[in-house]
Amino acid sequence: MPAAKSLERARPHSLELAAIRRDLHAHPELGLEEHRTAAVVAEHLRAWGIETTAGVGGTGVVGTIKGNLPGQRAIGLRADMDALALTEQTGLPYASTYAGRMHACGHDGHTTMLLGAARQLAEHKDFAGTVHLIFQPAEEGRGGAKAMLADGLFERFPCDAVYGMHNSPGVPAGRFVMRQGACMAGGAQWRVRFTGKGGHGGAAPHLTADLSIVQAHFVLGLQTIVGRNVPPIETALISVGYIQAGSGDACNVLPSALEVGGTARYFKPAVKETIDRRIRELALQLAAMHGAGAEVDIRWGAIPLVNHEAQCKVGIAAAAAVVGADAVETKGGGTTGGEDFAFMLDVTPGAFIGIGNGVGADGSYHGLHSPKYDFNDEIIPLGVAYWVELVNQELNLAL
Repeated sequence: MPAAKSLERARPHSLELAAIRRDLHAHPELGLEEHRTAAVVAEHLRAWGIETTAGVGGTGVVGTIKGNLPGQRAIGLRADMDALALTEQTGLPYASTYAGRMHACGHDGHTTMLLGAARQLAEHKDFAGTVHLIFQPAEEGRGGAKAMLADGLFERFPCDAVYGMHNSPGVPAGRFVMRQGACMAGGAQWRVRFTGKGGHGGAAPHLTADLSIVQAHFVLGLQTIVGRNVPPIETALISVGYIQAGSGDACNVLPSALEVGGTARYFKPAVKETIDRRIRELALQLAAMHGAGAEVDIRWGAIPLVNHEAQCKVGIAAAAAVVGADAVETKGGGTTGGEDFAFMLDVTPGAFIGIGNGVGADGSYHGLHSPKYDFNDEIIPLGVAYWVELVNQELNLAL
C-alpha cells in the first residue's frame, strides 16, 4: 500500500527525533522527578508554537493544538516520560549517564513519538476540533495518571476520547497490536513480615519459631490461591520476588524476623478480593500454627486496562492506514502486565495500542525492564504517523 502522507512527513525528521530520543535516554528520571524531561518536552512544544501547560500533576506537560476547521470535539494523545531504577548494561554511546537510572521501558521513545506528532500537527492544522498532547509522569508505579487526574486533567483539558501507545519487544517493527476489552491486568505489591523467637539453629532450634519453615509453607501456599481459590476460567497471578532474613555471616542463627514480598495480578474485582483475602489468611494462620506473628501489607495499584469498543475501532483503522490492515493484530495483545494509563481509560473512553519494537534475525530480543533493553529508533516515524492518523480518524484531518 502507498505510504500514508503522515508517514511520508515523519520520515524526513527521523534523525532529529532519534537525537531527541537518545538525549532523553541518556538522562533518565524516575517518576515525579522528570524535571529535565518535562523541560525538554515543553521547550520543543513552545518552539513549534504549541500552547503548553507545565506542572500538571507535578511534572506532567500538556500541549494543546486547535484545528483551523470548525469543530468542538477534542481528543487526548498520551505518552509517558519516566524511567526505572535500573543500572543500564547496553554499552551504547548514549547509555544512561545517571547511576541506577535507565529508560528500560521505552518511555523515551514514547515521548519522542508524541513530540514528532505534535510538530506535524502544529504544521498541518486542517482538522476540526482540539488535540491535547498529554505527557504523563510516573507511569512506573508512582501514580502519575492519578496525579494528573487529581490535578483536573480532563476538567482543564476536556477530551471526548483519549489514546495511549506502548512499544512491544518481540513484535516485528512495522506491526501494531490492539485488543478490545480488558487487555492488561490490575495488580498489587504485597509484603508479609513474619516475626517470632529466633535463636541458635544448631544448639536450640526447638526453642525458636523457625520462620524459614513458616515462609516455606507460605510461599507454597500462595500458589494454591490461583489453583484452588480462583475459578479455572479466570486469570490470576501471584509471584514472589523478595525474601529477606538473617545474615550470611551468621548462618547458624535462626532470625527473629523474615520478610517476603511479591506481586499479584487480576482482571476481575471478585478475583482481586479473593487474592487479597487469601494472602492475609495464609500469612496469619500459618504464622499462628508455628507460634509466630505476621504483618500483611497489600497495596493495590494499577487497575485492569480496558479498551473501549468504539475507540478500539478508531485505533485499528489508524494503524491500518499506516502499515496496512494485515500488519495490525486485533486478536492477541493480552498481558498480565500493568499500565497506569488504565486510570485515564477508567474515566474517559479510549484505547491503548502496542507498536512492534522489532526482533533480531535470530528471533532474539531484550524485553521491557531488562538492563539490556533499548528502544528501536526505526519505529519512531511509524509511531508519529499513528498519532496523526488517529487525529485523521477522530477529527477529519485533511492530509
